[in-house]
Amino acid sequence: MTSTTEDRMRADRDAVLVEPGADTQAHGDDEHTAAQLYPGDTGQLPEPARRALVQLLSGPALEQRRHPRLWPALMLHEAVIRSRLADLFLELILDTDRGIAFTRQADTGELETPILLRRSPLTFIDSVLLLYLRQVLVEAELRGEPALVDRDELADQLRLYEGADNTDRAGFEKRINTAIEKAKKNSLLAALKGNADRFEVSASLKLIFGPEEVEQLTAIYTAMAAEPGREGAQ
Repeated sequence: MTSTTEDRMRADRDAVLVEPGADTQAHGDDEHTAAQLYPGDTGQLPEPARRALVQLLSGPALEQRRHPRLWPALMLHEAVIRSRLADLFLELILDTDRGIAFTRQADTGELETPILLRRSPLTFIDSVLLLYLRQVLVEAELRGEPALVDRDELADQLRLYEGADNTDRAGFEKRINTAIEKAKKNSLLAALKGNADRFEVSASLKLIFGPEEVEQLTAIYTAMAAEPGREGAQ
């Protein structure tokens, strides 16, 4: 075989190996440019998937019924969204039967990692409220109904934990209102349209607080509330 023939064969082989890659890159660049949502956008997810990711990060959950436009995007791009969350040391918790998804810090073992998820300290009265809301949610699910509560109902429930020797009734009522507003701010309570004092409880509570945690906290808080002279709302 002559040198010229060998060179020609080598050139043909290189063309076969290189050109498809070059075409693919160019095609990928065209697709990326077309997918840009704003000037300078380098993201690769389509807009609905990005919005689903933002909802997961802002929390407390992405729910199929509350977010009907985002849920299909989560299902379609689940693997990529899981990967994006893992980059932030977060884990996607997905319950397709209940139509609920949320994020939590990944278990990284001995590896120290930054904490991204915001943490809102809970007072005693905050915790009592969440436990009650979870109970309402469980009972509503057994009946196959939405978990609905009124502001007055919540306030009456929390007043059961007011200390017998409390002399600051106005302050206690303020703490009750603060707890309810905090639950609303964290999207654990959603006001119904046309009635700002009636709420639907987020289904994510049942997953965030497991049965063992509920049992332990209930026992602790019941004992605390029963202590003589103790004001449970602190």
